[in-house]
Amino acid sequence: MHVKAKRMAFGGLLLALTVICMVLGSVIETNTLFLLAAASYFVGIVVRENGLPGGVAFYLAGILLGLLVAPNKLYVASYGAMGLYILGIEWSWRLLGRTSEKTNRRVWFWVIKYVIFNIMFIPMVIFFPKLLIARTLPVQMLFGIIGAGQIALILYDKAYEYVQGHIWSKMRGRFL
Repeated sequence: MHVKAKRMAFGGLLLALTVICMVLGSVIETNTLFLLAAASYFVGIVVRENGLPGGVAFYLAGILLGLLVAPNKLYVASYGAMGLYILGIEWSWRLLGRTSEKTNRRVWFWVIKYVIFNIMFIPMVIFFPKLLIARTLPVQMLFGIIGAGQIALILYDKAYEYVQGHIWSKMRGRFL
């Protein structure tokens, strides 16, 4: 099998798994965040295997297919935000890898991660709080939600690093 055809077929399988995770998030309500996070991790796998343009195409195809198939469109939006975060950090890691300056790239990488996350998260909490909680929230509660989001970012990011570093690195040879 030709190498590009094999990678494209693998991307199609990952896209199918992405949509299955989005649909299952609607069916199994208790595991929604886990399934949406798993779906967004596939974006990172495609970026690392096919490059950033392939990852962007996969991400857009996942959103389009999710809008067509998934019963709950809010989950598609959540996948979109998580996938956009993954694209942003993968892009920034590649950008930092090209710099020749002697800076602590790990610190800059975390700063960029927090900036990307907060550019998406804080406006959502401030302008669309009813997406998170059905009632009107006091200002102190908004600050609490923003703080909880920072903790959730650490957990999400550590899980993503684990999936990429341990799980995918062991499975990669079997698929590609």
